[in-house]
Amino acid sequence: MILTVTLNTALDITYRVRSLRPHASHRVSDVAERPGGKGVNVARVLAALGHEVTVTGLVGGVTGDQVRERLAHTPGLTDALMPVAGTTRRTIAVVDALSGDTTQLNEPGPQIGPAEWAAFQGFYGELLRSASAVALSGSLPPGVPVGAYAGLIRTARAAGVPVLLDTDGEPLRRGVAARPDIIKPNTEELAELTGAHDPLRATQDARRRGAHAVVASLGADGLLAVTPEGHWRAAPPTRLRGNPTGAGDAAVAGLLSGLVENLPWPTRLARAAALSAAAVPAPAAGEFDRAVYEKLLVRVAATAA
Repeated sequence: MILTVTLNTALDITYRVRSLRPHASHRVSDVAERPGGKGVNVARVLAALGHEVTVTGLVGGVTGDQVRERLAHTPGLTDALMPVAGTTRRTIAVVDALSGDTTQLNEPGPQIGPAEWAAFQGFYGELLRSASAVALSGSLPPGVPVGAYAGLIRTARAAGVPVLLDTDGEPLRRGVAARPDIIKPNTEELAELTGAHDPLRATQDARRRGAHAVVASLGADGLLAVTPEGHWRAAPPTRLRGNPTGAGDAAVAGLLSGLVENLPWPTRLARAAALSAAAVPAPAAGEFDRAVYEKLLVRVAATAA
């Protein structure tokens, strides 16, 4: 079982408009509501790939009930979310049909009390007993300590469970020092962490700070991996139009699936790049276009960086 942790779960709402213009009224052509938060998106992609996955994290209120109701209909996915007193946040994505660009609005999330956080840590430790790998993804809700991911990484390492971290800012900085097996920042997050703007240099620096392996998202240029086995790049042959919001989460799902299947790093990275690209034309984060993925899987190859 793969475990994904989403401390700041969300109900993702996607609006599609013909053209997004400031200070104007818009007619929405399509609305989609999905369970969200980065770890939830990762879990939904993993389940679609045929993996058994358990979702945990913090959830509450009417919005939280909607998240859990929608998760219940996902084959291969087990809901192990822990209830809290506050109300789960919403995220709003507005997709501009003409440009293909997406504007994202993210609420902060519920206030988490010390007793709730302590209870979650104990619950997480129990779930690790049957996990083959764990992903720690996304932002921290108010009240959760900034070093939360570092603590969860140390717990996973003590249990012998490989852990992937996908977050930013100070939680990433502290998390890297706890020596996760993989981190997956984008170029902006890498630059903030290391001060370096060259992707290869920044990725190498991030690994020296404690991560066993670093996989950097380079947007349309694909993925760059710096690992103990070598350095590789993998990118789709063409740029796809759509909503890139869930592309990074799909990449995490590809990396985790390759990890538990014990695939070599080049194959792992090529799968992650194909999944990431196939998520762009999908209707919402946490999904991918299977036909696009299958075509890309035989065209994307990792090359030495």
